[in-house]
Amino acid sequence: MRKAVITGTGHYVPERIVTNQYFNDLLGEDVDTWLRQNVHIEERRWCAADESTADLCEAAAGRALEAAGIKATDLDLVIVATDTPEYISPATAAVLQDRLGARKAGTFDLNSACAGFVTALDVASKYIIADNRYQHVLVVGAYAMSKYLNLHDKKTVTLFADGAGAVVVSAQTNTNRGFLASELRTEGQYASWMGIYAGGTKQPVTESVVAQQDQLLKFVHKFPKELNPTYWSEMTLSLCNRIGVGPEEINHFFITQININSIWATLDILGLPHDRATYIMQKHGYTGSAAIPMALDIAARKGTIQQGDLIFLIGSGGGLAFAAAAFRF
Repeated sequence: MRKAVITGTGHYVPERIVTNQYFNDLLGEDVDTWLRQNVHIEERRWCAADESTADLCEAAAGRALEAAGIKATDLDLVIVATDTPEYISPATAAVLQDRLGARKAGTFDLNSACAGFVTALDVASKYIIADNRYQHVLVVGAYAMSKYLNLHDKKTVTLFADGAGAVVVSAQTNTNRGFLASELRTEGQYASWMGIYAGGTKQPVTESVVAQQDQLLKFVHKFPKELNPTYWSEMTLSLCNRIGVGPEEINHFFITQININSIWATLDILGLPHDRATYIMQKHGYTGSAAIPMALDIAARKGTIQQGDLIFLIGSGGGLAFAAAAFRF
C-alpha cells in the first residue's frame, strides 16, 4: 500500500526583524507589555519592500527539497497554500514551479486562509495515495501579510508577520510512517468577521477603496475565545478515534499560532502537558498558513520530533476554516 510520507521540511523568514518597541513608537503607547503577557509575541519578521510571497516560497522550498534529498525536477506537483498570493492570477505555485525548475510538476494554489497548509497537506497526501502518477509533492504554506496591514490598527498590525514553511510528501511502501487521517470543518457564518475584503469581484480595488484602506486586513468582530479550543480538541478526539489511539499517545502537536492561550486551553481539555506542542510566536509573530510548517521544520531540525512519532497538525483561519491531520512522522 502506498503511504504519503513527509520526507523533508524547510522554512524561511525575511531578514527584517520588527520588535514590539517599533509598535510602542508607532502607536504612541505601550503594546509590548500586552503582547508579551497575552500572546507571547516579542518580535516578528516582515518582508522588505521588494520581497514577496514567491520569494518566501522559493527559499523555504529549496530547504525542504534539500532535506528530502531530491531535486526540483523530481517533483510531480507543487501546491502553495496562501491567502497573500503573488497575484490574484496566475497562481503563485506556477511562479514557484518556474523558479525552482520543477519542469514536470503540475501546480495550483489553495486558499483556506490559515487552515490552508494542513488542507493542502491533506490534498497532497491523497494525490499520492490515490494515483501512482504522483511520487513527490511539494506543499508550501506562505504568508506575506505585512503587505496588507493598516499600520495604525493595533488589533492587526502588532500580531501578523511573514514567512514560509514547506514539506515534501513522497510515496513509500512497506512503512508505518505517513498520513493516517484528516478532518476538515468550516463555520461559514463567520466569513464576514475577519478578512481582506477588497480586491476580488465583490469589491474591486478603486481609488476610493485605497483611500479608505478597505484593501487591508480587518477584524470586523471579535471571535468567541472558546471557538478554537473547542474545535481543535474535538477534531483531535475525532482523529484519535479513527486511528485507534488515545490523546496521550500523540507525541507532538503543531497548531495555529495566533494565540498561545488557545493552544494551552486545547491541551488542558485533552489532559496533556503544554510542552506537547511547539511554539514559535515569540520570535516569529503570527505567520498564518506558514506557522504550522515553520514550527514543524524547527522541531524536526532541533530533534524535538523523531521518525515514527505520532504528530497532529491543526490549523484554523478566516472563513472560519478548520483542518486537522494525523501523521506518523
